[in-house]
Amino acid sequence: MTLKTTKLRDAISFALVSGATVIAGTGVAFAQDSSEQQATTLDRIEVTGSRIRQASAETSQPVVVIDREELQKQGLTSVVDVLQNLTSAGSPAISRGDVLASGENVGGYYVDLRNLGASRTLILVNGKRLGSNTTGLQDLSQIPMSAIERVEVLKDGASSIYGSDAIAGVVNVITRSRFDGAEANVYFGQYSEGFGDITSGDFTLGASSDRGGVTMSVEYSKEEPIWARDVWYSKDGSLGPDFPGAGWSPVSQNGSFCDPCSPAAAARWWTLIPGMDPTDRASYQLHTAAFNANSNEAMMARTGIERRSIFVAGDFDVTDNVRFVADALYNHRTTTQTVAGYPFQSLAFGIPLSADSVFNPMPGEDLIIRRRLWEVPRTTESSLSTYRLTSAFEGVFDLGETSWNWDAGATWNRNEMVKVGRGDASLPALEAAMGPSFINGNNEAQCGTVDDPIALGINYGSGECTPWNPLLPFGVGGANSLSDPAVQAYLFPYYHDRGLTETTTYFANLAGTVVEMPAGPLGVAVGVEHRKEEGTFVPDAFAQAALHTGLPAATTAGQYSLDEVYLELNVPLLSGVAGAEELSINVASRYSDYDTFGDTINNKFGLTWRPVEGLLVRATYADGFRAPSIDNLYGGVGGSFESYIDPCGSTGPGNVAGGPACTAAGVPADYVQLGQGLVPCVQFPCQTPDQFLSGSNDKLTPEVSTSKTAGIVWSPEFVDGLDFSLDWYQVEIENLIASDSVSDILEDCYLRNIPERCSTIVRNPETGHITSLAFGLTNKGRLETEGWDFGVRYRMPETAVGQFGIDWQTSYISDYRVWANNNSDTVPSPSTSFAGTFRTRSNATLDWSYGDFGASWTSRYYSGMKEGCVSLDPGMCNNPDYIAPDVPDGYPLREVGSNTFHDVQFRWTAPWNATVALGANNVTDHRGPIMYTSPNNQFAYYGGFDMGRVIYMKYQQRF
Repeated sequence: MTLKTTKLRDAISFALVSGATVIAGTGVAFAQDSSEQQATTLDRIEVTGSRIRQASAETSQPVVVIDREELQKQGLTSVVDVLQNLTSAGSPAISRGDVLASGENVGGYYVDLRNLGASRTLILVNGKRLGSNTTGLQDLSQIPMSAIERVEVLKDGASSIYGSDAIAGVVNVITRSRFDGAEANVYFGQYSEGFGDITSGDFTLGASSDRGGVTMSVEYSKEEPIWARDVWYSKDGSLGPDFPGAGWSPVSQNGSFCDPCSPAAAARWWTLIPGMDPTDRASYQLHTAAFNANSNEAMMARTGIERRSIFVAGDFDVTDNVRFVADALYNHRTTTQTVAGYPFQSLAFGIPLSADSVFNPMPGEDLIIRRRLWEVPRTTESSLSTYRLTSAFEGVFDLGETSWNWDAGATWNRNEMVKVGRGDASLPALEAAMGPSFINGNNEAQCGTVDDPIALGINYGSGECTPWNPLLPFGVGGANSLSDPAVQAYLFPYYHDRGLTETTTYFANLAGTVVEMPAGPLGVAVGVEHRKEEGTFVPDAFAQAALHTGLPAATTAGQYSLDEVYLELNVPLLSGVAGAEELSINVASRYSDYDTFGDTINNKFGLTWRPVEGLLVRATYADGFRAPSIDNLYGGVGGSFESYIDPCGSTGPGNVAGGPACTAAGVPADYVQLGQGLVPCVQFPCQTPDQFLSGSNDKLTPEVSTSKTAGIVWSPEFVDGLDFSLDWYQVEIENLIASDSVSDILEDCYLRNIPERCSTIVRNPETGHITSLAFGLTNKGRLETEGWDFGVRYRMPETAVGQFGIDWQTSYISDYRVWANNNSDTVPSPSTSFAGTFRTRSNATLDWSYGDFGASWTSRYYSGMKEGCVSLDPGMCNNPDYIAPDVPDGYPLREVGSNTFHDVQFRWTAPWNATVALGANNVTDHRGPIMYTSPNNQFAYYGGFDMGRVIYMKYQQRF
């Protein structure tokens, strides 16, 4: 058979544009009439989850398809924001409200399916793996919305087809190709309170001929930061509007010293009386809660982000049966973060105000001081440049009476990161600035002594010094205050972190029909792949040497490579007989050989059965795995100030103070957990004043999983345009690569009585205060989740007032449990409805079109949540007798109700080939509940909820 050029083009184009038969969770899309599709000799398509082209987009696996039309109906500027609204999506990996987040992941947009973590969802672009950073996360925001034709979301494990990371599912972004003409889009959105401007603009150009085509998309988008002082749930402090002033830090911008300082729990702190002489001890008053700091006044509630992207895709028919295809991406992302000035405490770093400092109101005695460095907030600008290139040859050939498709090529992806930060003080400079000083002949404070002076200046490295008076409060200017430019220049250098990751992949695939069987063609696909991952992340030298007030960090550097081969078979068993319009099985296996941990084999089995026309029954069983990332293996050790609840505390929620495990650890029965400034905690979780250490583990082995799905799709013949779907899923992951949390370690040790989890906890032998704790990555425990997806879609017959479409999608989690370790007798911790793991998520969309006009209304429902109680108001603890298998003695809970957000859009197709859309996301300005545990957020609000109402305008011009 000789395949003409146009037939090859049409066949491949058909495979790229097919798939709009499934409706996304926030919009309605409908299949094209089959009469509109050009018939070719290759009338089969490739669907995400299989390498074999098939006659139907409906396979044994559940796949959601969001086409370009539906993307344009969203009032969103990133495809990840669209995917986050899917009911099967979990909590955001790093929400924009996580303003204290650090490292190379900040600013990225990551997809988390089934609440299994973003690192367990694989991202593909045109079927090829998207590059990741050293932590293994893949930033989907790199792909400009203007370049996307559709997005296919496979809600099932697929390691047998795609390899590592495809445990929860696969997101495959299909980009536009063979586009002719030009198209431009502009978007402007703003929160109804007048802040948080969102702007986006893009244009797409394309040209094609019988032998090839080129499509280019250019996009720019910017989201302004939002300040916590302007947002209803954060402006009053860390506990929200119900407790104004609660949670404010005693380490404030006023500055204070302790006298006496011991015992720590009863220390008395003194702060300067306004207008009084700071060198006179009598000028100080007790530092009460009235002087505490609301750090949210100087902190962002949502980080700012700016993106520039260029995507180019092209193809050329080398012969009638061979085509060259390539695509290239450049993306530059800048993220800005601002956090309140560092809460400096002498005790944390062993740097007192010297007894010989000219600013010491108690000369001859070193003063323990604390002072938030308010005048110089901590700012970070993270810039990430991404370069990606994919090129391949693909084609078709005949072998006897069967047809085969093949492709071979390479993908290269490079991420270059630079982070510039300021606001963490240099510890050597602090020690010098707060050390001995005197008044020189020019009536200036000078470091050193009269007999051994240190030259005045701002360059510590050159032996210079500028004294600082930490007891001058914010608002008091002049020489040696923290508002003094010389002091700021001396204490606060600029820090630079740099990261680089590179992914190189070579691949070859072959798929076709082995033989025609009575029930249809026996399909086969086989392929090989070689991939190499390299990565480094180098923190600033100050961070590596722990020479500033920020968190210490170590260099991440490493690489690994792997070779893989896979085989997939699609076997038709029955066709066109009573009770089996179609019955087929799909089996696949992939062998992966890593130079780090060794090899692994992962298999998949799928069943497709159509007992009658219009009814599909499907089921799968799949192995999966996730290989340790470069950061997992070679990430070094870092420090952090963790927030946690000490179960041995006598005031925290769910405590077991005086219990056997606490008593065995020598913790007094009346122990009160201490927070910043060694002040007793009044809110929980409470942030420690001591740095804890965490790190990587080069002995990690892969996570392994099994995924099971079963479901039905029914399109009743007696109601045209109506579709039902019901899918059950179960995922079990063992050998978890998990970053321990301090709270998990403490609960395992003291609540669940797991002795090995107590080994790194170090307490003060007298007070019981935790002074040190080491935690990090390990292969521990397992996770199981089970649930259901239900969907109803109905395209109503056209009426005199237009055509309506209804889409209702619901996901229900029936079980979500985590085992803390691998012991068979360990009791699992049920996590459904905690920290954003919603029992039920449901979206309902009503879409209307009439001539040139259209509108859509979407309601997004989230079921209630649970969290530990807040000790400030016992009355809010509405489930004080909560019992779970892992906490048989009880764990008091606070439960909050469900929430529904509404989105609306109106659109008009203008006569000059343009479309104008006006809309509002969260049009009713619904506010979710205050969540004191701050899930996925820095503040007392769930990070996945809308912050407020966003009103937007979109304009598209086609040429």
